[in-house]
Amino acid sequence: MKTVKTTTEGKNFTAVNIGKLSEVKDYVLPLGDIEIPGKVFVGQALQATGSEVSFQTLVPGQDSGFLHTHKTHEELYFILKGEGEYQVDGEVFPVSEGSIVRVAPAGKRALKNTGEGEMLMLCIQYKADSFGENDSPAGDGVILGDKLTW
Repeated sequence: MKTVKTTTEGKNFTAVNIGKLSEVKDYVLPLGDIEIPGKVFVGQALQATGSEVSFQTLVPGQDSGFLHTHKTHEELYFILKGEGEYQVDGEVFPVSEGSIVRVAPAGKRALKNTGEGEMLMLCIQYKADSFGENDSPAGDGVILGDKLTW
């Protein structure tokens, strides 16, 4: 079975490699009594403490298999390749390469590949309502005067 490889670690970082994006389809995610083909989570391998990240490849005609919600996590879905339909709370709308969909925890969601080629999706989940009014797009960043060491 294909696995995520840790490439480098340090005090304040972890780097992993999932392989070529064209090979995400080779992963299989065991989930209770079912297996989800073409899906891999990387948050644990990254030692992420505030988010989860997954990639999934859907072949033509394949859907996510079930509707789901979350208890506390909001999700961002990035369509990196392909085209299909996204369903939230019974509303179905088209998505394609470049589409980004945000879904609140209670949103009943599913994704389907309606195209003729593979669809590749990146999903980032994080705790809903964890950003406040001081968390503007760059509000938490601190630009340092340290020299770059390439």
